[in-house]
Amino acid sequence: MAALRRTLHVATLAAGARRALAGSLAGSCLADRRLWDKLHADARRGSVPTFDWFFGYEEAQGLLLPLLQEARAACPPRVLDVGCGTSSLCTGLYTKCPHPVDVLGVDFSPVAVAHMKSLLEGGQGQTPLCPGHPASRLHFIKADAQNLEPVASSGSFQLVLDKGTWDAISRGGLPRAYQLLSECLRVLSPQGTLIQFSDEDPDVRLPCLEQGSPGWTVTVQELGPFGGITYFAYLVQGSH
Repeated sequence: MAALRRTLHVATLAAGARRALAGSLAGSCLADRRLWDKLHADARRGSVPTFDWFFGYEEAQGLLLPLLQEARAACPPRVLDVGCGTSSLCTGLYTKCPHPVDVLGVDFSPVAVAHMKSLLEGGQGQTPLCPGHPASRLHFIKADAQNLEPVASSGSFQLVLDKGTWDAISRGGLPRAYQLLSECLRVLSPQGTLIQFSDEDPDVRLPCLEQGSPGWTVTVQELGPFGGITYFAYLVQGSH
């Protein structure tokens, strides 16, 4: 959580834009949708099409692609990114994964969802995104990650991604974070994997995940350092 509070991993943004975004977070509740609407609206005024907390698809692909290979019995495997914002995780999987993949990004910010739909479809004079495999699909839907019933049925995804979403929601209280976890596990297939990307120390996160994921296996892997910061991938997995 420290990196989410103190720095934004967007080296390509101008220094002034970074200062403005960091200032908008100071003293704010990261579970407040209005904050994210403003942040995404501000970021859209720049020239960078995606905005990543912690790190982007390039840094995560070494972990994601082997898991998708394991899930190829479901063709294509379905991936859900909860609290996707304007991250490059969804677009990277769609445009760079050499195998077919069906990706859904959900966020409670209509500004973020509108931006990602525009990026996907080639709005505002941009070139539409091209899939890395002809059978791959990508969709974005406005939805609350703590209540996925309207957009996702139980056991329907082989891979669920959470990059900083637990970190943000837990600022509004751990009960909200546990509700997020419960929904992620509900929509995850029994053989699937939930990955939480965070900079929060395992001594803090692992007990929470173990308490909230009875019957699932919880492990952690180090990632990075990226930009001088070590991150963690917390994997919650069913039977394989």
